[in-house]
Amino acid sequence: MSFPVCEHHGGRLHEAARRWGIPVSDWLDLSTGISPFGWPVPVLPASVWQRLPEEDDGLAACCRHWLAVPADAGCLPVPGSQAALQLLPRLRTPCRVGVPSPGYREHGLAWQREGHSVVSLSFEQIDAALPDLDVLVCINPNNPTGHLYSLDTLLRWHQQLAEKGGWLIVDEAFLDASEGESLVSHCGKPGLIVLRSLGKFFGLAGVRAGLVLAPMALCAALDERLGPWALSHPARWVMTQAVQDREWQQQQRQRLRQARRRLNGLLAQSGLFPQGDSDLFAWCLHDKAETIRNSLARQGILVRHFDKPGALRFGLLGNENDEQRLLLALQALPV
Repeated sequence: MSFPVCEHHGGRLHEAARRWGIPVSDWLDLSTGISPFGWPVPVLPASVWQRLPEEDDGLAACCRHWLAVPADAGCLPVPGSQAALQLLPRLRTPCRVGVPSPGYREHGLAWQREGHSVVSLSFEQIDAALPDLDVLVCINPNNPTGHLYSLDTLLRWHQQLAEKGGWLIVDEAFLDASEGESLVSHCGKPGLIVLRSLGKFFGLAGVRAGLVLAPMALCAALDERLGPWALSHPARWVMTQAVQDREWQQQQRQRLRQARRRLNGLLAQSGLFPQGDSDLFAWCLHDKAETIRNSLARQGILVRHFDKPGALRFGLLGNENDEQRLLLALQALPV
């Protein structure tokens, strides 16, 4: 088992400021896959701050309508998909788990912490490895590569796993900003678990709100482990409003697509060749990725760096000033 070598997560701006000696306020942070265009949160009613959250507040129904969740599937609001992925390994006895490589490393770490045997797999290795797996985790589109899995492929893998009591877990945190097809319409089937997040597409990472779509019994078991009031009242209120704002969501998809195209153009001008099917970030393979990361950091621009394979992940730029700043920094690269 091995996980790709990289900084642990994007968004560690204070750590970067200390390391490079540049004040936090002077950084351009492109290290996350979070939209720079956030859903406009209105003023919250006073009661949202003053009262404990209640599960019958209509949030689950709004989320079911938003994603067209099947009636026989569970739909559990959670305090971010991170909370769910950390608890899911506790619902199985030790088994053999496949995780994507490269991929969001917290998936593998969560299973490893609970005593499971974790195998890192590239996309090309999954079919051969599947007969020996009890659980397969996929990120669609993948973080950090942006690779998009086809619906047919995922359903085929699910069928193989479900036949032996296994699970397919699909993390769709970035799917809203892509051309990919969701597995939500298939949720309710044994062994199929889909994770959704409000943080990336809606630009609301600080809210810490997400969803688990899975068989009802599994959602109930997960809910029991989360305990009461796991998702704060403000988070529930904001999530309820945001998922109903269909007009904003359509505009957001267009905004992100245009921003990704502009980012691609800037990177291509500098000899970096962006890949991936997510409109929230660009993945660039490069044999001098660390040198480039360091050069950009010295200019106050934070990006994600990966060693195996050597690559960089660039988040979206929020305005023309940021685009110009990145362009000038790329033109000054020593490679």
